[in-house]
Amino acid sequence: QVHLVESGGGLVQPGGSLRLSCAASGNLFSTNSMGWYRQAPGHQREWVARMDNIGTITYKDSVKGRFTISKDTARNTWYLQMNSLKPEDTAVYSCNLWSGHSGSGYNYWGQGTQVTVSS
Repeated sequence: QVHLVESGGGLVQPGGSLRLSCAASGNLFSTNSMGWYRQAPGHQREWVARMDNIGTITYKDSVKGRFTISKDTARNTWYLQMNSLKPEDTAVYSCNLWSGHSGSGYNYWGQGTQVTVSS
């Protein structure tokens, strides 16, 4: 069983920055891919960024150049650095970990953290 704990959300002015953390504990398998998602009020959850097991990173177009996903392997913690935040980035952000081996694995979700961008 794997447990994800998120932190780092909050209220920030437009143009500001936040760094979200997603710390994984428990029995992780050898292959781990992390994704960040967000859900704004009245909208469906959308994918924001992903880092796969070998470090390949992809981003939603609207956050490219502003958001950066990274990983501290020693701490089993992933980060989402968010710069130049805009009001439209306001949402509950959740991390999603796929942990497995040889193509078989499990999905885990963090509890979500609120990010509010407002003046």
